[in-house]
Formats: sequence, C-alpha cells, structure tokens
Amino acid sequence: MKRVLIFVVFVSLMSACSSCTRNEANSTDANANVAVESPFAHITDAKAALAEGTRLLDENDTQMAIAAFKRAVELDPDLADAWFQLGIAYSLLEMQMARSGEVTETATNTKEGRVKPNSEKAFEKAVEAYKKLLKTNSDDDVAHFNLARTYAKLNKDDSAEEAFKQAVKLKPDDTEYQTELGAILIKLARYSEAIEPLKKALALDESNSRALDLLDDAEAGRQRLNYVAPKNANISSANTNSNSSMSPNSSSNSAPKPSGSNTKPKAVEPKESNPPGNMSN
Repeated sequence: MKRVLIFVVFVSLMSACSSCTRNEANSTDANANVAVESPFAHITDAKAALAEGTRLLDENDTQMAIAAFKRAVELDPDLADAWFQLGIAYSLLEMQMARSGEVTETATNTKEGRVKPNSEKAFEKAVEAYKKLLKTNSDDDVAHFNLARTYAKLNKDDSAEEAFKQAVKLKPDDTEYQTELGAILIKLARYSEAIEPLKKALALDESNSRALDLLDDAEAGRQRLNYVAPKNANISSANTNSNSSMSPNSSSNSAPKPSGSNTKPKAVEPKESNPPGNMSN
C-alpha cells in the first residue's frame, strides 16, 4: 500500500511539472510573437508605411525606418520606392555596424561564397519592381531615373548609364537627370562625354552646385587623359649611339598612368514614380 501511495505521488508531481513546462513554453511563444510583430502592423496602406519610413529615416531612426519600409513591401511587394528606401536604410545600418566593429546581423551567404548584405538584396528587389513598373508604362521618366540610381547602388554602372540616358531622353529639361548622367559617366572615366550633360544641367539651373563640382572633375579628368609628356632630347641622342653604355644621368620620361575617378553620386531620396498611363511632362 505504501508503494502504491508513493507511486501516485510521483505521478502527480510529474504531471504538475509537465503542466508548468507547457505553460512556460506557451508563454515563451507568446512573447516571441509579440517581439516579432511589426510596430507598424496597424498601418494597412503601403504608401502610408513608406511615408512613415521616410520620415523616420530623415530623423535618423534607422531601425524603426527599416521596420516601416518592411511593412510597406509586405503590403505591396511591387512598391519599388519602398524597396529602394529599404536598401538605403539597410546600408546606413550596415555602415554603423561596420564602424562599431559589429558583425552585421543582416548578412547572408550567396552561392558565390561571398556575403550579400540585406541592402543589396533590397536594391535587387527594387530593380525588379522598377522594371515591372516600366513594363506597364515605358515612358515613365521617373521610373527610369530611379532604376538607374538603383543600378548605381549595385555598382552596375553600365546599366545605370543606359537608364539615366533614357530618363534624359524622355525629359531633357530636368537638371537632376542631366547631373546624374554626368556623374555616372565620370565614374566610368568617360570624362569628355560627361561634360555635355553637366553643362546642360547648369544651363537649366545655375545654382546646381553638384553639377558645377562634377563639371570641374570632368574637365580635370579630360585634361589628364589628353596629357602628352614632352619628348626628351637626351633619349633621342642616346638612341643614336646604340653601342655606347647608358649614361648614369639618363632618366625615364614615361608619363604616369592617370588614376580613374572614384566620384560617386550622392544618396538622394527617390522621386515618386508616375502611375501607369500618366506620363511626366
């Protein structure tokens, strides 16, 4: 009888412990759900979430801005501007973490074996969304411009140039379009080609200080590429006497190879893309 009583007590204790464990697990799950729930879950309009994220980013609240942009693309996966802004926000976060020596929590490995940060993934999503938008309205100059800027963020400079040129073709009187076309041409070390759009940008807006600075860079780059070193009479004289030994005073006159420009466009907030069928004038 005593053994039976002990067994009953043991079973009761085990049952109670099991119940406590289940309650703790349920509590943990509930807390986890609360932790992952978006602070912007109450927003049901994607553009409203995008506007909130832009406001937070302007106020340097990067983490909350990311949450808002993620809510925007959750509501509308084709909202290209939200993907672009998410890429900008992730870039800022990744730079902050790099400066502090932290390992970024937003990185994932690629098939190529390198690290692809979330900023890059967001920009790639933006490219897809802008391309989809342009399929419905190929004359949307703003979409071409923002697509170009997204390509530039991904260091796909040739694709960026092509998209910038299309934006300029559709709206040649936009000083910003002309400026960014000039900037990407400088980045590609095509200084002579960059001068024309930069001069047009200044003709459209004399106060465009960015275009003025870039024009100086383009003209300086062109001069470096066109520079020809003067001939040295000592070399021609030495070459005529092939049997003589080289004089210790002779020197090389090879001109140093000019370095390429690293000028990059500054980060600018994307313009709002025109809805399909509404061509910007």
